[in-house]
Amino acid sequence: MAVLTKEAETRILDLLLAEGLVDPTLAANARNSGDGGPILDKLINEHAISGDMVSHATALIIGVPYVELRNITIDQDILIKIPYETQSRFMVVPLGEKDGMLNIAMADVTNVQATDYISNLINQPVRVWMSSERGIKEMLEKNHGDFTTVKQAVKDTNEEVAEKAQSGDVKTIVQDSPISKALTTILSYAVKTKSSDIHIEPLEDALIIRCRIDGVLRKIMELPKVVAPALVSRIKILANLKIDEHRIPQDGQFTVLVEDKEVDLRIATSPVTWGEQVVIRLLDKKGVSMDIHQMGMAGRALRDVLDGIKKPNGMILTSGPTGSGKSTTLYALIQEIKSEEINIVTLEDPVEYKMDGINQIQVNVDAGLTFASGLRSILRQDPDVVMVGEIRDSETAQLAVQAALTGHLVFSTLHTNSAAGILPRLLDMGIEPFLLASTLNVVIGQRLVRRVTEKRDLYKSSELETDSINSIVGDLLPKTSGEVDEVSEDLGYPGLPVRNEDYYMLAKGRDTKETPGGYSGRAGIYETIIVDEDIQKMIVNHSTAAEIMRLAREKGTVTMRQDGILKVLAGITSIEEVNRVASDLS
Repeated sequence: MAVLTKEAETRILDLLLAEGLVDPTLAANARNSGDGGPILDKLINEHAISGDMVSHATALIIGVPYVELRNITIDQDILIKIPYETQSRFMVVPLGEKDGMLNIAMADVTNVQATDYISNLINQPVRVWMSSERGIKEMLEKNHGDFTTVKQAVKDTNEEVAEKAQSGDVKTIVQDSPISKALTTILSYAVKTKSSDIHIEPLEDALIIRCRIDGVLRKIMELPKVVAPALVSRIKILANLKIDEHRIPQDGQFTVLVEDKEVDLRIATSPVTWGEQVVIRLLDKKGVSMDIHQMGMAGRALRDVLDGIKKPNGMILTSGPTGSGKSTTLYALIQEIKSEEINIVTLEDPVEYKMDGINQIQVNVDAGLTFASGLRSILRQDPDVVMVGEIRDSETAQLAVQAALTGHLVFSTLHTNSAAGILPRLLDMGIEPFLLASTLNVVIGQRLVRRVTEKRDLYKSSELETDSINSIVGDLLPKTSGEVDEVSEDLGYPGLPVRNEDYYMLAKGRDTKETPGGYSGRAGIYETIIVDEDIQKMIVNHSTAAEIMRLAREKGTVTMRQDGILKVLAGITSIEEVNRVASDLS
């Protein structure tokens, strides 16, 4: 913050009083305290005003433009114009270039020596903007704080270490503490941002680090290519992989303690054009909700599924693309029925989350333990409930159906685009239609959308958005205000608007460091089909997925796309998110 004279302090306080931003009584007490200290500092310490307010008022008084840094994104090319050490020392952030000048934000714009030093350092004239000290610190942390350790490791990891890593000198890599610190920092960032995956990708002359946050990949940093062999070798050692094998893909795993959390890591390496790519899957059991009620399933879909799992036998199948939360849904459903009175056995590849009171088996193809062979073994272990991680082939499908026919409740997943797509997919695997019709309880289709953050703004939907909402869920929404409570309860979303409005109030999250894009966390969008007598007849008649879904909708099924739009109206997600993940659905 700029060093202020008594006269400047008085003018700033008068301005804050005139704008009604400070309590007159508190201002008078600070002025009359008689200790001679800065008046504004006293008011800040008493939380009567904020440092941001003082900075903004100071800028107005001394005639310097003010910039709020909270929602500003700065290009990497601009950030590196001024060294990080200089930015931290003088509390300055480069903003951008215009007319040959570099715009910079400073907490103390009266420090002429600092501005001259920066101008000479970069050999370019600068234009100074004022910002709060808090804003500067947050921007420095956002752009540099998380990766200071990584950058120091890059500096410490010289050509010699990299060459030893390339030649397979394991001892050097194990003892290379800077690289260990760099990896720990990257993992800490991924855990803190609730990333599901870390991608380490070599280019011709750089190493890119990307994290998948709420289902979307984001580039978080770029490192010199020289550190790639050391970093990849360090990961291979921890995962017990061969560090001298660069020609074929390798898979491994290890567990780390990050941010006081035990996180399981699944490692997959693969040779690519410019080296070896590493993808790290993070599995944090404590960070994943295992409650079906909190995952986004509501209304008719939730009732259908809960009815389906209450039956003593039959099949409950979930479908969706990779990364759509199918396994998590199965875990949540098993959590619903888990008790000491039943024996639950799972067959998974891999076992993603360890659950107490459940017998979980890890598939091991090399040892001959496949889904099919494992399922045969499970049926000899007196199970009441069986979960098969995925039905991948005809043999596993046949065994799952036989298990359901012989009195077991079977949970599993398939890779199809919709709930109705499960039925013809199983027929293609050679399951007899009459067997399928008699064993299926309920089928579930799902995708994941990002949740709008709590820090949000409301806006009126555009004409295009309004038309889209009316066309997709117009027939589901209440016709009159008198029906709102009943329809909202039926669909599971309180306070739904009346159909065919001129506009709808939608939510848009604020884009911050903690909530990139205005999103935080994810929710499922679901569709469920109860396999009743009418659906059974369609299965026996080899009906298409479209025909089955048409009948299901007539019986009240809410489609995934409709469920997504209902979540938009409830303020859970955005239309852009629903279109991103479900644009291929009707």
